Amino acid sequence: LLSMITPLGWLERVPTYKDQQEKLSSKDLSTYGFLGYPLLQSADILIYRASHVPVGEDQVPHIEFTREVARRFNHLYGKEIGFEEKAEEAIKKLGSKKSQLYRELRTAYQEGGDDQALASAQALIDEQQSLSLGDKERLMGFLEGGGKMILIEPEYMLTPASKMIGLDGQKMSKSYNNTISLREAPNEIEKKIRTMPTDPARIRRTDPGDPKNCPVWQLHAVYSDDKTKEWVEHGCKNADIGCIECKQPAIESILKELKPIQERANHYIDSPDVVKSVVAEGCEKARKLARDTMRDVREVMGVNF
Repeated sequence: LLSMITPLGWLERVPTYKDQQEKLSSKDLSTYGFLGYPLLQSADILIYRASHVPVGEDQVPHIEFTREVARRFNHLYGKEIGFEEKAEEAIKKLGSKKSQLYRELRTAYQEGGDDQALASAQALIDEQQSLSLGDKERLMGFLEGGGKMILIEPEYMLTPASKMIGLDGQKMSKSYNNTISLREAPNEIEKKIRTMPTDPARIRRTDPGDPKNCPVWQLHAVYSDDKTKEWVEHGCKNADIGCIECKQPAIESILKELKPIQERANHYIDSPDVVKSVVAEGCEKARKLARDTMRDVREVMGVNF
């Protein structure tokens, strides 16, 4: 249903689409499935009416895309019958001068993206004590280009370390085969980090380097304390430490963080019935939310049969 209202150009400008086209050039990505998968992800968010979504920094544009889709849907289907006519009647109730001002501010916002005009128009509406709540809502919806909110526009949630670097210096992604999994064996984690590329300038042990040119430094930025980071930065720039020495604190910190996670995971690995019960309960809650959303969406689109 969402695919019928989503312009092709919106999908083509999603950063991950362009990025993976470049980095996975050996694969044929000129397919409907690859182009359309961001919209499927948006549907997964919107169907549960999520207000906030925890994502990595690289996924922020995708949340913005999801907001655009929700906004367009609400604009197309969130209006009552005769909405524009009723909005025009509400404008007339403002009086001639204020009606003209409202129209000017609305044009400035909708055609020029003037946020100050939007704020001024909203304040103008709020000041009208003689207008009914229904008329105020119509004027707000007419101003903002919307109506009733059927699909929620979600906000993104970021952590201080919202972008995790992969083993090759790119973003960490299964598509690039550069990940460390949460349940990976300690010896495999150590092997992966020890073989990570480092600053190309450090050909020999005595060559100074720059941490900013080394993907291992990005791991230190996430996992190491200030004292360790100072030691790494000074040691790298002055060639006081080698790359293997630099990697060791990162290895130890990652293993330390993953240990309790893996211990908790082992409990569930040994208790498959508990996992099935948790999944079943969660699925039932999700189904109810999805059914409610689909009912509302089909109703406003006129396909509720």
